[in-house]
Amino acid sequence: MLKQNLSQKLLQKLSPQQIQLIKLLELPTVQLEQRIKKEIEENPVLEEGYSQEEDSKDDVQNEEENKENEFDDEFSFDDYLPDDDDIPLYKLTVNNYSKDDKVTEIPYSEGFSLQEHLTEQLRLKNLTQKEYSLAEYLVGSLDEAGYLRRDLESIVDDLAFSQNILTDINEIENALKTVQDLDPPGVGARNLQETLLLQIKKKFNSEKTDSTVKTAETILTSFFEEFSKKHYSKIEKRLGITSEELKEAINLIIKLNPKPGSNYSSAINRAAPEITPDFILKIIDGEPFVTLNSKNIPHLRVSRTYEEMLRGMKERKEKPTKTERQAAGFMKQKLDSAKWFIDAIKQRQNTLLLTINAIVGFQKEYFLTGDETKLKPMILKDIADLTGLDISTISRVANSKYIQTHFGIFPLKFFFSEGMETHDGEIVSTREIKKILQECIDNEDKRKPLTDEKLAKILQEKGYDIARRTVAKYREQLGILVARLRKEL
Repeated sequence: MLKQNLSQKLLQKLSPQQIQLIKLLELPTVQLEQRIKKEIEENPVLEEGYSQEEDSKDDVQNEEENKENEFDDEFSFDDYLPDDDDIPLYKLTVNNYSKDDKVTEIPYSEGFSLQEHLTEQLRLKNLTQKEYSLAEYLVGSLDEAGYLRRDLESIVDDLAFSQNILTDINEIENALKTVQDLDPPGVGARNLQETLLLQIKKKFNSEKTDSTVKTAETILTSFFEEFSKKHYSKIEKRLGITSEELKEAINLIIKLNPKPGSNYSSAINRAAPEITPDFILKIIDGEPFVTLNSKNIPHLRVSRTYEEMLRGMKERKEKPTKTERQAAGFMKQKLDSAKWFIDAIKQRQNTLLLTINAIVGFQKEYFLTGDETKLKPMILKDIADLTGLDISTISRVANSKYIQTHFGIFPLKFFFSEGMETHDGEIVSTREIKKILQECIDNEDKRKPLTDEKLAKILQEKGYDIARRTVAKYREQLGILVARLRKEL
């Protein structure tokens, strides 16, 4: 039998305005422009522009606040709100899309894809219908880099079930050879070793007597693992060649394309994203000054047309009809939504400025000089303490935001780093250690690269008490390979 109990719980829930502000804080400038345009399209009460009487942004804000207060005093919606038994027309409409839904538009791409480029070549070959169908299926199975990642046995089964084509491994292998004979060289390979071998054989077919080409082909065929791990001394001993001969062969190999299909795939149409800075830093009289990059952000106001419409409804002496009550309810909903959105935009700007000014003030010496060694250790809590904001708010502001300085454009996350104590007791940023680590590796002898243990000793000599495993962690964060893989001939 079910039991019914009464209980009280203390819960903290965010209001719709707070949720809206949180979402707006996370948006960078470009996405904010799109969000504002979308809101203007969905809310007829919201429109762009200043009032005619205002001369500055501050005057606009004061005038809008005064008019809102005056409007609230003069007008009451009680007479116009629908009765309990009336259902407004706007509530009867169906919207299957939430405001949180992300609509992704797929851009139209021009030019030939890898598959189209290969298919055009297949049509020019003297193939039977079955040979063409098998080769065409293999072409469609290639990834963007031009590799065939599936095993041939699975392809045989797929052809039987999906295409009703009965074949065997031998026919598939012959079809694969046809695909591998197409341009670009190396396409249709099943791994890196195969694609490099295909390119060697095709590109240097007329130079088979060249000892360098033969050495390169032998390395890829019999010593690929040693080559990939850069065990060059083992290759020299087993092939009985000199360091100079090995160097020539290696140089020939590294000029080959490890992704032969990349120039034809859809990746070529993916332009690098353009970074629009959210903040602009200028040095004025020796002091850093930060402004919001809001040149493309439209100014918003509540439409006067709806205010005048409501005034007209108020001045009428007749009792409002059901339709008029529904219209008044709709306008009140949109008016509240417009006011919330405008207030959220203003609060977003204030929060962003408060946060960025705290960051610039904390890292003032760095912003004046641009020297990374001047960066102080700084975490989210430091800025939260300076601004009085929550750490989660600082994290949302720093996420996906960029600042333009006189020495480059940087993400806000770039300025946050942990600290480490030196032998002298000074707290330095880990970014300073990473920069020294990068300089040591850039200036090392590539024939004998510095190991993590040697790098740790160098840093310790410079006063940074750092362990080898920490050096390995920073090296990986910098995207630098281990010493063995950095070795060059």
